[in-house]
Amino acid sequence: MCTRTSSPEASERVPLPPAENSASGEARIHIDGIAMVRLLGPQDRLLSTIEKQYPGVDVHVRGNEVTLTGDDADKVDAARRLVEELLLMIKNGQDLTSTEVTSSAAILDADKSASPVDLLGQAILSTRGKSIRPKTAGQKAYVDAIDENTIVFGIGPAGTGKTYLAMAKAVQALQRKEVNRIILTRPAVEAGERLGYLPGSLTDKIDPYLRPLYDALNEMLDPEVVPKLLAAGTIEVAPLAYMRGRTLNDSFIVLDEAQNTTPEQMKMFLTRLGFGSRMVITGDITQVDLPMGTSGLQLVTRVLGDIDDIHFATMTSADVVRHTLVGQIVDAYTKYDQIQMAKKAGDTIGASERDQRYKKTR
Repeated sequence: MCTRTSSPEASERVPLPPAENSASGEARIHIDGIAMVRLLGPQDRLLSTIEKQYPGVDVHVRGNEVTLTGDDADKVDAARRLVEELLLMIKNGQDLTSTEVTSSAAILDADKSASPVDLLGQAILSTRGKSIRPKTAGQKAYVDAIDENTIVFGIGPAGTGKTYLAMAKAVQALQRKEVNRIILTRPAVEAGERLGYLPGSLTDKIDPYLRPLYDALNEMLDPEVVPKLLAAGTIEVAPLAYMRGRTLNDSFIVLDEAQNTTPEQMKMFLTRLGFGSRMVITGDITQVDLPMGTSGLQLVTRVLGDIDDIHFATMTSADVVRHTLVGQIVDAYTKYDQIQMAKKAGDTIGASERDQRYKKTR
């Protein structure tokens, strides 16, 4: 149970000297030069998150000192290392959320020599006081794959940052003059609804499908700059159908919602690749909105899996950076789908056995 006791002498700002292990199962960390709320979080929520990672470890805060106690000395030491890594992140200018806390704990648990600061501390973009950076080990591996490969597939559930990080890397490449333009595209497929005939020009009709891409651009660039780049063709946002017949050179191309492409569309898109270009294809194979037929994203994993310079990055609910409920929802649906698939497989086997018995009796 986390407790925080204020002291009149405690400064509002709270550094990172070495922790003191005063006894087995206890560690103290003295903090100076950092605003304490940045470590504790609103209503001490981050402190509570730290305790959830290490059940049995109590976290007490008095002034500028954090005390960790528990019956298991190893867990106390692990919690101490986590707090020290979080303090280093704060010193590097990161604003912590529960995602950074849980991701850092997972990294440290998986490899005691690993450093969450090194894995999660490098910003892709910094704009208007906000830094865009990977928040989980899976996201970091995805971003590294984009740097190292010409074509990358980012496959995972909603909220894992597949498209957002890909667009951040595209803007970064444009700012570094590694490419001359950015092309953002997605198939114009309705998500289980029939919208009917939309009013307005062709642009007005397709804008609703592409709105998430525009929203992300406005977060990453100054709003005044985005229209100019769009007008100049430096950034192009278009439905997938507009890609046919083109060769895209010196471009960073992002295909979003790729699970809603047909195999023919996926082949068409991939063969648009020109010299000096990179492609990132993102999608969630559990959310296919095609009325019928095979998803191009599902098929491509089997067709291109062995080709060099093409990388498939798979993310899971552990990489979800939205509300914590989103990860739980993803897990619940995954479990349900697995049960349904097992049931269907059992029904198929049962039907086959019945057919065999019927044939033998004839």
